[in-house]
Amino acid sequence: MKTRTHVHQETFPAEPGRLFALLHTPSAIRGWWGAARAVVMPERGGCFAAAWGDDEDDPDYVTVATIREFDPPRRMVLADYRYRAKSGPLPFTAEFITEFEVDPHPQGAVLRVSQRGFPAGGEADEYFAACEKGWRDTFSGIRAYLESGSGMDGDPPFDGFMIRSETDD
Repeated sequence: MKTRTHVHQETFPAEPGRLFALLHTPSAIRGWWGAARAVVMPERGGCFAAAWGDDEDDPDYVTVATIREFDPPRRMVLADYRYRAKSGPLPFTAEFITEFEVDPHPQGAVLRVSQRGFPAGGEADEYFAACEKGWRDTFSGIRAYLESGSGMDGDPPFDGFMIRSETDD
């Protein structure tokens, strides 16, 4: 099946270890992603789960993935996603894989995220577009979290930003 991929990359004013830690530390995830709750077992085969909504027993949205690869402070790959939303299931089936890569940069570290597996057909267009906005918001949330000094040293801001979408075969 032909699929699409989101690729997002931005340079952040944080050393690679600190930036990588944001990606798997539950209190940080709640801060930059706006999740009400997060649980992470940061290891190969571990879980990555987040929930949104005020009611812990009936959340608005839950996402759970398996950590397929965990190589601090460089790379984390999430796969085998499960979703639950009050609005209902996704209108398509997909095998999403999200790869986070952190590389050193003279002004801190570069975070590159690739999210693969979006069906190329029109049934996924709305969700694909929503995820495009979601990644922009996520990167803004990470920047705001770093700038707030929440659990991090404050470094000067840097606004290097790149985002693109690709089609896979």
